[in-house]
Amino acid sequence: MEHLFGSLSTAQLFCLLLALSLALGFEFVNGFHDTANAVATVIYTHSLRPWIAVVWSGMWNLIGVLTSAGAVAFGIISLLPVELVMNVGSAAGFAMVFSLLISAIVWNLGTWYLGLPASSSHTLIGSIMGVGLMNSLMNSGSLLGGINWGKAKEVGLSLLISPVVGFACTAILFLLIKALVHKPELYCEPDPKKAPPLWIRGILCITCTGVSYAHGSNDGQKGMGLLMLILVGIVPGMYALDLSIQADSIGQLTEMSQSAAVILEKHVSGLPLQKELADKTLGAYLKAGGAFSENVLTALAGENAQIATALAHHKSLAEVPENQRSQLRTTIYFTAETIGKLSKSHQLSDTETGALTNYKTALDKTTKFIPVWVKFAVAIALGLGTMIGWKRIVVTVGEKIGKSHLTYAQGASAEMVAMITIGLADRYGLPVSTTHVLSSGVAGAMAANKSGLQMATLRNLLLAWVLTLPVCIFLGATFFAGGLLLISRAFGVR
Repeated sequence: MEHLFGSLSTAQLFCLLLALSLALGFEFVNGFHDTANAVATVIYTHSLRPWIAVVWSGMWNLIGVLTSAGAVAFGIISLLPVELVMNVGSAAGFAMVFSLLISAIVWNLGTWYLGLPASSSHTLIGSIMGVGLMNSLMNSGSLLGGINWGKAKEVGLSLLISPVVGFACTAILFLLIKALVHKPELYCEPDPKKAPPLWIRGILCITCTGVSYAHGSNDGQKGMGLLMLILVGIVPGMYALDLSIQADSIGQLTEMSQSAAVILEKHVSGLPLQKELADKTLGAYLKAGGAFSENVLTALAGENAQIATALAHHKSLAEVPENQRSQLRTTIYFTAETIGKLSKSHQLSDTETGALTNYKTALDKTTKFIPVWVKFAVAIALGLGTMIGWKRIVVTVGEKIGKSHLTYAQGASAEMVAMITIGLADRYGLPVSTTHVLSSGVAGAMAANKSGLQMATLRNLLLAWVLTLPVCIFLGATFFAGGLLLISRAFGVR
């Protein structure tokens, strides 16, 4: 495994393999936990046999992962505490990775065992919040700086918006179909001995494919981001920078760095800060999201000078000595993330903002990359999970939400709303949960058809959705505190 992980000590290799196994385990559980989003309706309308539906969904989850661009993969990392992201190889870094993955897996397995479709994304975000809270409490004695409160508000709103969107939109779509399409067989319980009408079967299969593909391309990227975080922290010599970038791209990046230096000099009166002080200044700025100031620009100028110096001495990133790659990545990370925040201010001209934004995009390409083997590992874990553990939650969605069997029109309405919602959420970053949309969509279709709802199931679903964030915050915080103590003592990692 040396060509993948380089030379590691026994303790480092053990921690690396354990962390990678947990990350892939999360994707595996995510696969069978969220399968109901795609296959419940095609199974309960007899559009596809269960084993065909599950294998088909698993294949398109896999394809979704492999064809994803990776833009979402690093979004999850931006929610983590900056100091832990920069020091994943420390005891606190290891504890962070283990605690957020274990707590997310525990909650996902618990809700899966009870047959409750909960949001895996909210599970992971809650775990991250717990880690951030405990890390802030242990370092500063305060909880306020440990959470991205903007993201917390966004997730909280999604808990309220997603079920309403699913219920209302599916009910409206179902009633619209019922008003326009006058075919009684669409609104009756499907006959298990008869194949559904070809056109409705085609629609359901298309929506199943679309939801599966979108789930793979979106949720799979979260696993890829976590895997890269682990690899960068433990094997920085091989994964801190994209060593495959060509020399001409490095030349362009060098020119952009020089142009950025000219822009920053206009707004900085003193000399650029030294590396350690620049890191500290920008780390605090990114963590607190403070106001624009000359001090931040001075630190940014110092980081940019470090990048320019490193690039000037090497024709490619592969020429950068292994023991310097981690530090260069840190410098690039602080520079790119700070530019991203500064571009939202109005202190720079439009021309300056545009030039710095282009520079950030070029910098991101050197650090935000996904090796092919990582994509395949996540794709296989997600695809296998989809094919194996699907039944519990599918039964809940198909049998326990409404008092009657799911009809063709109800299944088509719920799936179409879920597919469209995923597409909009991916494109515009809308704070909605596909799991919530589909489950509440089935309830909306049942209510619109006056089929009756099983209120006990709905109460359990709502309770699981409401508890996801607080429980996962608690689990993440508890596992982080315990894991930090255990790893420090067991492996002597600091």
